[in-house]
Amino acid sequence: MQKTYDLVSFGDAMVSMVASDHARLDQANSFELAMAGAELNVAANVSALGYKTAWVSKLVDVWSGHFIKFRGQGRGVDFSHVKFVPFDGKGTVRNSLCFIELGIGPRPSKQVYDRANSPLSFVQPGEFDWDDILGQTRWFHTTGIPAALSENIANEIIAALKIAKQLHVKTSFDLNYRSSLWDVASARKVMLQILPNVDVLIGNEEDFEKMLGIKAEGSTTGYSKIDPNTYEGVALKATEMYPNLEVVATTLRDAKTGLLNDWQTVMLYRGTYYISQRYNNLEIQDRTGGGDSFASAVIMGMLEDRDPDYIINFSAAYSALCHGFNGDWNWATRTEAEHVMKGANARVIR
Repeated sequence: MQKTYDLVSFGDAMVSMVASDHARLDQANSFELAMAGAELNVAANVSALGYKTAWVSKLVDVWSGHFIKFRGQGRGVDFSHVKFVPFDGKGTVRNSLCFIELGIGPRPSKQVYDRANSPLSFVQPGEFDWDDILGQTRWFHTTGIPAALSENIANEIIAALKIAKQLHVKTSFDLNYRSSLWDVASARKVMLQILPNVDVLIGNEEDFEKMLGIKAEGSTTGYSKIDPNTYEGVALKATEMYPNLEVVATTLRDAKTGLLNDWQTVMLYRGTYYISQRYNNLEIQDRTGGGDSFASAVIMGMLEDRDPDYIINFSAAYSALCHGFNGDWNWATRTEAEHVMKGANARVIR
């Protein structure tokens, strides 16, 4: 049966305000507006890679909601399942914001969330017809970030994932632990209800430790200089805890400075472990969105039933390229990512 969408994602989105010239937020004289929101990031990237996508959410009918809608539609994302609620001017319900300062040298990047009273936080059972929405798609994606915003959203994610599995829709979940949004105990409690309904699990080193209690051998407080082979044990432990998982995929980052990182990705794919090539001394314009680019590329590869070795190396190259763009969205093309994964150099293209 032909589906309307290749991917549907569900979650909250924000207008991000990035301080110019690596300024601290409290010293900045100007900010650049951009899009942020893991679930919409994935829908936008998968759309840019050539697939039909939709995003499900709620927005306030005010400038910031329109900004999110117009930017998302400009990337080809269907917004027909987004519900707009009235703006009352009092902040009773308002669109989420994110303030970002881009680190440099030993100073790390910093994100400050302003997400209280987002319209999605008040979602009620039955507001979204998941049988209808998920009946139209091949894949459903969401993350741990909206689950942290309110119990209502967490319950809606659980309900949607259960319906997706009933409809034989492939499901993916990016752990995306945010310590500023919830504590470890609360996160683990919700994961016990979410993860039994997930096929593809994505996260970074910290996510697996904090949200699943699985720590890689030799990991440090800063999660740097980790042998990628040690993450096979992490992935295997995750599949022991949740045998329904087909794929467990992880990004590994060694943040040497705010603008210079090593980057590598690994994946346990239906019992076999794969390690990507390593991108040493990756120069960074903006590191936000790198993990969502990785998730997007993994999903694309699986939608195409690609060889796992292609999936892990394409995903590493695509997400490495994302670090060279401002904002969360990846503006690299499939062709560029494939050239990088094959070892192309950075000579000027004329």
